[in-house]
Amino acid sequence: MNESTEKKKFGLSGSTLKIIAMVTMLIDHIGAAVLLRYILDMRGYFPSIEAYNRLVTVYQVMRSIGRGSFPIYCFLLVEGFQRTRDLKRYILRLGLFAVLTEVPFDLCFSGQFFYPDYQSVMLTLLIGVLTMAGVSLLEKRLQNRLLLGVCGGLVIALGAGGAELLHTDYGYLGVLCIMVLYLLRRNRGLQLAGGCIAFAWELPAPLAFLPIAFYNGKRGLRLKYVFYLFYPVHLLLLYLICVYMGTGSISVV
Repeated sequence: MNESTEKKKFGLSGSTLKIIAMVTMLIDHIGAAVLLRYILDMRGYFPSIEAYNRLVTVYQVMRSIGRGSFPIYCFLLVEGFQRTRDLKRYILRLGLFAVLTEVPFDLCFSGQFFYPDYQSVMLTLLIGVLTMAGVSLLEKRLQNRLLLGVCGGLVIALGAGGAELLHTDYGYLGVLCIMVLYLLRRNRGLQLAGGCIAFAWELPAPLAFLPIAFYNGKRGLRLKYVFYLFYPVHLLLLYLICVYMGTGSISVV
């Protein structure tokens, strides 16, 4: 094995990044769905203010750890969009799981089967892909840079506005962050810097670009459907834990 082959393989694969995102997301959701409900349910019954403050600190640390998951998923979404062989199937798959995820998501965070005021991040990712598809189509058909910029800006505004109107997780900011990573995709250094700036509104999310910087372009383990299934399944399990604790009816959104 020659030196150049070794260099190509050095770094983190897409599956490794996906596992990092899944673990940090799980920690975040345990804090947001389980621990926060417990804190709210026990308010006024803590043995001391110190015990309450310690638990709140644990909650805040868990939520901070979770800030790293969304930037990684956005980066991998842009990578997946560029590499997919069948964009229609990619969009349909995201759409299907966005629908399947909604009930577990609503149960986990609102305690209701249907909560129209807050939709899962899967819908944000779907809108992000549709927005990238629209801009990509314009890039192929429009030669005039000014016209491309105006039309591309309108497509991005439409996608961001749609996410906000549908009350998706991260809303318009989520779509805008995805599009920053997409528009800077041809230069990894600029993409990393732009990503850090784009996610600066939610500290410490920019730290997620440290592992992303070591991405080696390899797929790694085939975890395509593991993530899609992990998302609704872990939400449902967390909700069942809350039901067992007697806190399942408390809304945290």
